[in-house]
Amino acid sequence: MRISRVILPIILGVVVVIYLLWGQFDAEEFSKIEWSRTAWIWLLAAVMFLVIRHLAYSARLRILSQGGFSWRKCIELIFIWEFSSAVSPTSVGGSAVALFVLSHEKLSTAKTTAIVLYTVVLDTLFFISSIPIYYLVFGPAIIRPGLTSFSTMDGWAMTFLIAYIFMTLYGAFFFYALFLRPDKGRIFLHWIGSLKIFRRWRWRIIRLGAGFVQASRELRRREFSFHLKAFLSTVVAWSMRFLLINCLIIAIVNVIQPDFFSQFKLFARLQTMFVVLAFSPTPGGAGFHELVFGDFLRDYIPAGIAVVVAAIWRLLTYYSYLIAGAFVIPNWIRSVLKRRSRQKQATIA
Repeated sequence: MRISRVILPIILGVVVVIYLLWGQFDAEEFSKIEWSRTAWIWLLAAVMFLVIRHLAYSARLRILSQGGFSWRKCIELIFIWEFSSAVSPTSVGGSAVALFVLSHEKLSTAKTTAIVLYTVVLDTLFFISSIPIYYLVFGPAIIRPGLTSFSTMDGWAMTFLIAYIFMTLYGAFFFYALFLRPDKGRIFLHWIGSLKIFRRWRWRIIRLGAGFVQASRELRRREFSFHLKAFLSTVVAWSMRFLLINCLIIAIVNVIQPDFFSQFKLFARLQTMFVVLAFSPTPGGAGFHELVFGDFLRDYIPAGIAVVVAAIWRLLTYYSYLIAGAFVIPNWIRSVLKRRSRQKQATIA
């Protein structure tokens, strides 16, 4: 854990917010915000959804570990997982760190690998299965404001389409390698590792291939209810992530109607936005998320205050985990070292 990994995303995020405030902030629009009791209730609801999201991820970890972790341990590990996602590029995510962290807990290598790889499948399945349904219900407008057909797609819409296709392809590969033919997945990854462009990561890729075989054996033994509960906890966690933003927009932009249809359409737009955000090159999407936010939601949020909503959103869901991780991770490291020390003493004895 290096302090530079925390400072860099903070600097990126702050610089972009200042830039957006300088170029887009509208004092007149900001003065229209009514900080009424109703607004604070919706803000409190946003915080509540943040807590539920964390608990849903913790529940998924407890389900995938089959009770191998206590609730307290799951909550702690999700803090570390989210922190690692906040300090690594969104396109990489915290999975690699999660694999490292879980490997230091009391789980077998097969179960650890299965947990991390299966979360990738579950998250991807949530997106690629639901977005086509939204498209059938709301049409192309869920992709971009004012989009009426694929013939009028702009740069961001094309970025979404490419990201969605890529997400579908790697999700299908992970599913195929985990549940159908792990041996073929291992062979394919060995071939990828032999390519010159990936030579630097060759041994990591080979180890990932071996992990597919171990994880597949672990997951194939699980009953249907195990997979159903894992997917439902994934749906709840991601839904809370989007509903949090719904609440912020209702609280700050008082022209948005809180009826189900309007909010569901906004929910669908947020999900397509997160497909693009999933491939951010910056640590935790710092700066990139703030830039994309106002443009994707310009038909819901006036440009003059979009940066305000984005800043509150990132403060709740991003910077809070940066701060929490700075406290949780040192405690976790101390507990791991103490456990190793006790195991060493027991071995000597």
